[in-house]
Amino acid sequence: MLHQSFAITTTYNVLNLEAKSDAKTDSTAAFLTAWSEACASTRPLIIYVPEGKFLLNNLHFKDYNGTNWVLFEGVDGVLIHGGVLDGQGAALWACKKSGKCCPSGATTLGISKLRNVEIMGLTSLNSQMFHIVINGCQNVKLQGVKAMASGDSPNTDGIHVQLSMGVTILSSKIRTGDDCVSIGPGATNLWIENAVCGPGHGISLGKDYEEAGVQNVTVKSVTFKNTQNGVRIIKTWGRPSKGFVRGVLFQHATMANVQIPIVIDQNYGPYNKNCPGQVSGVKISDVTYQDIRGTSATEMAIKFDCSKNNPCKRIRLEDVNLAYKNRPAQASCSNAAGSSSGLIEPATCLN
Repeated sequence: MLHQSFAITTTYNVLNLEAKSDAKTDSTAAFLTAWSEACASTRPLIIYVPEGKFLLNNLHFKDYNGTNWVLFEGVDGVLIHGGVLDGQGAALWACKKSGKCCPSGATTLGISKLRNVEIMGLTSLNSQMFHIVINGCQNVKLQGVKAMASGDSPNTDGIHVQLSMGVTILSSKIRTGDDCVSIGPGATNLWIENAVCGPGHGISLGKDYEEAGVQNVTVKSVTFKNTQNGVRIIKTWGRPSKGFVRGVLFQHATMANVQIPIVIDQNYGPYNKNCPGQVSGVKISDVTYQDIRGTSATEMAIKFDCSKNNPCKRIRLEDVNLAYKNRPAQASCSNAAGSSSGLIEPATCLN
C-alpha cells in the first residue's frame, strides 16, 4: 500500500487500472498510471495494492532508471505499508559465481531525494543487488522490514543508507549474503534498534575513499547470528581521503557465533587490489562499544586495525564480554587509542 501523504482521503486500487494479481500479466503500466494520478491529485490519496502476486518491470516513479526495480524520487510524504517484493535474483547470483560476464543487476527498492517517509512491514526477497537503498533523504523510518536472500548471494546488502539525515530502522530482520545494514558517505543522525542480523556481513560503515563524513550513528539492541562480522564499523580503503567517522555508539549487542564481533578495518581492500602501499586518510574518533556480549566463531574477537597516518582516537570499550568456544578470546590493536571500563573480555589492547 503506497500513501502519497499520511492524511488519507482518496484510494486508487490498482486492480481497477487493469493490474492483474496472477503473477503472469505485466502490471507495470497500471502501477505507473496510479502514481501519475496520485501526483496530479490536489488531495492526498492511497495507492492500494491488494493481496496477490503482481508481475512488474522497472518502476521509477519519475523517469526510467534500470539500476532500480522500484524507485521513488523527489517526493515529500510517502508511506509504504506491507507487501512483498521478490527480486528473483538467484539466476544472477549463479551467473556471478560462475565467473561469466553478467548483467549488473538491480536494487529492489530505491528511495532517493525524499522527505518524510515511512516503510512499514515490507518484505524484500532475493534481491539481485541491494534490497533497499536510501539516498539523499531526510526523515525516513523503516519498521518491521524484512530483507531475505541466500547467505552466499553476492552484493545483496539489506539496507544501504548514504547522504541522508534522520534515518531510523526499527524491529527489522535481515538475512543476506552481504551487509545487513551498510552505512555510506554522508549518513548522519542514524538510529538502528531491535534488529536481527544474520547470515550476512554484519553492520558496516564506510568503504569509499572520497567520501563525506559519517556521524551520530546509534546501533542499539541488535542480535547478530552466524555473521561474518558483527559491528564492522569502519571498513575504509587504504587510500587518501578527507572523510571522517565520529560519534558512533554500539549498545546492548548480542553476538552468536560471529566470526569477528568487533572490527575497525582501515586497510580494507579485497585481494589487496587498488591500494598498494597506501594508508587510509579517514579520521575515526569517538566510537563507543557498550554492553557487547556473546560468542566469537574465531579466536580474534576484537580487531582495531587503524591507519598509521590517522590513528583512531577516543575508542571506548564498556562492559564487553566475548568468548571463543567457552574460553578466552583475543583482541588486537594497531594505531588505536582509547579507554576501557567495566568487565572487558578479551582483555583490552587499547592504549
